Formats: sequence, structure tokens, C-alpha cells
Amino acid sequence: MLRRPGAPSSARTASPAWSRGPYRAVLSRLGRADRWAFDRVAAARLPGLEYVLPRLSRSADHGVLWFTTAAALGLTRRPRLRRGALRGSIAIAVASPVVNILGKQAFRRARPVVDLVPPIRIRWKLPTSHAFPSGHSASAAAFAAGVALEAPAAVAAPVAATAAAVAFARVYTGAHYPGDVLAGLGIGALAGLGTRLVWPARPPVARVTRAEGEDVQVTADGRGVVAVVNPGSGGSGEATRGILPGSAEVAAGLLERELPAAEIVVLEPGQDVEKAFAEAAARADVLAVVGGDGTVNAAARAALDHDVPLLVVPGGTFDHFARALGVESPAQAIAAYRAGRLGRVDVAYAAPAAPGSGDGGERLFLNTASFGAYTELVDRRERLEKRLGKWPALAVAAVRTLRHAEPVEAVVDGHRRHVWLAFVGNGVFGSHGAAPTWRERLDDGRLDVRMVSAGRRMPRVRAVAAVLAGHLHMAPGFRAWRAGGLEVLAEGGELRLARDGEVAPAPPAIRFGKHSRALAVFRPEC
Repeated sequence: MLRRPGAPSSARTASPAWSRGPYRAVLSRLGRADRWAFDRVAAARLPGLEYVLPRLSRSADHGVLWFTTAAALGLTRRPRLRRGALRGSIAIAVASPVVNILGKQAFRRARPVVDLVPPIRIRWKLPTSHAFPSGHSASAAAFAAGVALEAPAAVAAPVAATAAAVAFARVYTGAHYPGDVLAGLGIGALAGLGTRLVWPARPPVARVTRAEGEDVQVTADGRGVVAVVNPGSGGSGEATRGILPGSAEVAAGLLERELPAAEIVVLEPGQDVEKAFAEAAARADVLAVVGGDGTVNAAARAALDHDVPLLVVPGGTFDHFARALGVESPAQAIAAYRAGRLGRVDVAYAAPAAPGSGDGGERLFLNTASFGAYTELVDRRERLEKRLGKWPALAVAAVRTLRHAEPVEAVVDGHRRHVWLAFVGNGVFGSHGAAPTWRERLDDGRLDVRMVSAGRRMPRVRAVAAVLAGHLHMAPGFRAWRAGGLEVLAEGGELRLARDGEVAPAPPAIRFGKHSRALAVFRPEC
């Protein structure tokens, strides 16, 4: 395949299949330009990269470089990086067969002749598959685009630079023409962006109303801060048995080091959580909470009752509210406190709808409230998670619950319904699952109501698939609407209600509503 001395580079290969047809003249000119660009790159000498680029190209074979990077991002325990790694991997899974099964077989373009490429760059066996489009370039662009949709620029930029280097290396080592690489990059980028069709990208921070002009006592050493720590939040099985520290305990240790004058209150097993928060808020200038969403829920009640700002320090497993604020680590929470940036967020509630019911007052929630089969799902998950871990337990619980659950007979805003799943969000959520997890705003004044209501019998397999796939709107009988309030009357008596992941009995007649921008919270810089 070596070129005859003095032969023009345009004579090296036969006309590719894609150059035939009504636009043959245009494609022929593009082909000549493509080969000319290849010759220029082949003749280039880049000191220091003669060894680096071939090795980089080789490391990307079969996606090894990208899947290794995805594993590294997953081990960081940072949700945005984990989502970026997963989205990038999904994009590769889409782009790779499009390029290798469809594209290469459709165009069947021959590989370049490498007589102008120095042997030092092609020490490994050149590929024998068709050239157009470039699979390595497609995978690189797909992964980089997926990561860029989720991860911060400090991570997305190096990944994008590496992807560009891999794409250039495919030409530099003689494996592809520039046109092959450009086509692969385009397909990969489309695959990455296309993941948003089935999995919308979430904003890194939900917007909140800035608390302009509100006084807050901020000190360098944390004087005036009372932090309540729930050590049972966010722990693995080993953590709960005292073998390894849970994430709440790690966060509490950082608070002690960074804010030495702050008062740290550690909850004891069986202690009255609401009473502990009320006592802490009564003597605090700033009430801090270290724990998961259920613990933050109790802290919000105390902060509202005593009119003190709330500092949310993530220390749970999911930490939905903290992440919505943009606080993904205890260090970010401490930085937000020291900067003194306050915002105001909505607080939703479920209150007894029947006058004189004698069932206490409002039951607050910052994220979501649910009834129907979701409460059974939570109960099953809690029973299974010590043996299986939280995520596998959640999947198993979803399948079992939707196989055996019965609907709740309820009157919803005056309409009688058989309710299988009901979700009420504090604010409008952007994802489609049974329990969506992200919002664009925390101060929009609206409730996001999603409900699956069907007859006494429902296609269980279809419902299970819709829940596990995160597309509840595909379930039979699905309805969704936005409202300022909602009234529910359970005809069978007592209603079980899950608020921010905690399940408890509720009166049969409840009214959902909102306190707009009622809670002051510390927020990171947007």
C-alpha cells in the first residue's frame, strides 16, 4: 500500500463510495482537500508529542480511557461528577454502534496510506476496519459532551481537551483522514446532547430569592452557630455499627475544625428530634443542621418558629435539598456561611383539612410529599437496605410494591380517584420520575402535582417499567398539573404520608399549600 515515489497523494486511494452520485464533483473536491489536510498533518513534526499522542490514541481503544475516567469520577462521591460520568457513558453506548455498525458499513471508506507518517507514530498495528466515521473521535466527543452537561467547568474542560487530543491523534498517527474525525466528533456530540431527550440535564443550582438587607450574625470562628448533628444520617451499614464514620460524622468533624466556637449538639438514638432542634434554635443566631433530608425537615420547622436562618450541611445519603441549593459538601456550606449570603425559599405543608380535627398543625416539607404506593415503597426499602444497600433496595422495593400494592380510594380536589402513586413537589420539578429530584427554582410559589390514578386494576408491568425508567408520564392514568393548593380526602380512613422521605400517619382529610419565601437559608455564590 506504500505510495510510488513521486506519485501525488490524491492517487493513493480509489474514489470512496460516498463520492459517487449527483454531488460527485463537490464530494471529489472535499475528498482532495481531506487528503491534502492529512498530508500536512502527516508531514508535521511536534516535538514531545511523537510518543504521547500515539499512546493516548491507543489508550482510547474500545473506550478504555473514557470508562476508566468515568469510574474515577464515580469514586469522587460528588453527585454532579457521577451524573456526568453516567451521562458520558450512556452517550458512548449510543454513538459507538451508530458509527461502527451503521456509518462504517454505509460509507466503506478505505484507511489512509501511511507512507508520510513517521514509523515512530505507528508502532501499533493499524486498524483494518473502514475509516469513515472515526469511532475513537465519536466516543471521545460523546463522553466529553455528556460530562459537560453535568460537571463543573474545572472538570469538563480537561475532559474536552483530552477528547480533542484523542481526535487529533487519530490523524497524527495515520489512522484517519481529518474528515473521518470531524464526522465522528459530530456524531459523538449529538449523542451526548441527545441524552437530554430521555434524561434532562439538571441545573447545578436552583434559583432562590436573595434576602436583601436582612441582618445575619456571621463570625469567623462560628460564634452564635448551634449545629445539630444526626450521626445516623448518610452512613453505610458499617457506619451505623460504629465501624466506619458516616458522612454526618465527617461533616461534624469539619465544622469543629473550621468553626471552633460553634456549639455542636449530637443527637442520641431515640432522642426527640423536634424538641432538640427547638431548643437549639431558641439560643442560636444561626441554626445549622448536619444530616439528611428528614433531619433538615425538622430543622426547618425550628428555624421558622424561631425566625433564625438555616445553614444546611449535607450529611445524608441523598441530600436533595442541600444539592438544590448548590451545597454539595460541608466545605461549601461553611464557605456560604462565612460569605453571609442569605436566600429565601418556599416551604410547603400538609395540614388537616377538617376544622377541629385535633390532629396538630402543619406538616412541613422542603422537597416532596407522597401518598399511595410510594409510602409502601419507602417501608420496603428501609427493611431491605441493611442487607442490600440503599440503591439496590430501592429497585427491589419498587418492583415488589407495584406488583402487590392496592390503590388509595380518595377524593382529590372534589374528584373521586383510585390513586396508585401521588407526588406533591415543593416547587416545579424538571425530571419525570416517580420522585423527581431537581428544580430550577426554590421560590416559585407552586406545587408540582403528579398522580397515577386508574381503575381497580392497572397494568403492573407497564407501571413498574415507567417508574424504574424514570418516566412516570408513561404509566397508565398519569396526570400532572401545577397548583397553589390541593385537598385530599382518603375514604378509607387514615392516610399515610411520606414527607422528605419520612413516612408517618396523617389525618384522612389533608390540605396541601405553600408558605412562599418563608425560610431564610445560606446559599453559595451562584
